[in-house]
Amino acid sequence: MTDSSAAANFSVLPLPPALLNNLESLGYRKMTPIQAESLPSLLAGRDVIGQARTGSGKTAAFGLALLAGLDAAARQVQGLVLCPTRELADQVAGELRRLARSLPNIKVLTLCGGAPFGPQLASLSHGAHLVVGTPGRIDEHLRKGGLQLDGLGMLVLDEADRMLDMGFREAIEGIVAQTPSTRQTMLFSATFDEVVRAIAAGLMRDPLTVTVAEGHDQRTIREHFHEVADEQARFQALRRLLLQYQPESSVVFCNTRREVEEVANALSSMGFSALALHGELEQKDRDRRLILFANRSASILVATDVAARGLDVDALDAVFNYRIANDLEVHIHRVGRTGRAGSTGRAFTLFTPGEAERMLRLSELLGRALTEEPLPTPDALDAKPAGPPMVTLQIGAGKRQKLRPGDILGALTGDGGLAGAQIGKINVLDQSSYVAVNRQVAQQALAQLGRGKIKGRSFRARKVSS
Repeated sequence: MTDSSAAANFSVLPLPPALLNNLESLGYRKMTPIQAESLPSLLAGRDVIGQARTGSGKTAAFGLALLAGLDAAARQVQGLVLCPTRELADQVAGELRRLARSLPNIKVLTLCGGAPFGPQLASLSHGAHLVVGTPGRIDEHLRKGGLQLDGLGMLVLDEADRMLDMGFREAIEGIVAQTPSTRQTMLFSATFDEVVRAIAAGLMRDPLTVTVAEGHDQRTIREHFHEVADEQARFQALRRLLLQYQPESSVVFCNTRREVEEVANALSSMGFSALALHGELEQKDRDRRLILFANRSASILVATDVAARGLDVDALDAVFNYRIANDLEVHIHRVGRTGRAGSTGRAFTLFTPGEAERMLRLSELLGRALTEEPLPTPDALDAKPAGPPMVTLQIGAGKRQKLRPGDILGALTGDGGLAGAQIGKINVLDQSSYVAVNRQVAQQALAQLGRGKIKGRSFRARKVSS
């Protein structure tokens, strides 16, 4: 391991001045432990295995290595990042674009399943420096000849453990077989079991292994453990906790798709703003629900672990473990979704007497005693669920119609419209766009869009609920 204290500031790294200046403008000054311990070796061209939890800063670590090694004049794919899900791929690509914004003419392309193949093929024909995608779709583009990796210098496997859990090993090995043997390989994984070790051994040359200790700062994340009598009591306990603490933004983790649907439906029937997220949803439905949640137009996301990977939410007030995770190490990653970037958060875990043995094993994994706490009193059930602060509007136009976030912002604020502070996140997709506005001005925003024009054209707008 390298000495993280000696490389606490990005300015000590051999990065191009344009990258350093951009990091400063983004507020990235001090490196996180995974960045400090991996970046010197990554920038020197060495293969690296990084083991760190979600939110550790690993994307910026491999992202800076990718960007520092690019030849902008060479219009070929020089870096490839493989991710387990489209949501994570979109998040990684977005971060790479942010890091690269001071570098001229750098093209980052996302290739994932669930999106039309033809437009991706057309984008590839115009060239790209970096490609971020899921193994299945990358493999498909390689087999059909649209993607060439002859000039690849850097390969990243992000969340390798999840890709292997999802059955992508064969696809990964097929992709790697079409890359130059001289490439630099970076593998990042939250866990490092024998399966991950085996694939790393077959892909990497004398890799440096960087491990950042798991766990959470108990000053920023407070964990609560509550025993419930049975399954019926489990749901009532969740309801009590939600009503007692009224988190503005929270995730309820379930172990199965069926349980996700049941819990989300039950919460919705009781007046909570809850959305279900799991791998069986169509991609457009997953995208819409993630946007609604990230926009704070829905308060609760009920999700499986795989569906929640790559969840990009700035401030999550609380997480609820509806039951203990099947893989106990996943508990750490669930809890790590809250209390990020200096904020505080709470994590609640429900368990029955029959799960006492799993609680003991979890205690051993975390290295501390887990104290059971009483549930809120039944008086909490007298409260009403708080509604989300924002409402999301969908506009029937997107990138294909040359729409930009600034166009939507201008349409909403022009001619006596909304104040800028009343407008939240704006997401422009291929064929549609989403904008969050304060709940109190939703109707005013719809009227403003209805009577005005965006880029000289009228587009249909509607309120989105789920």
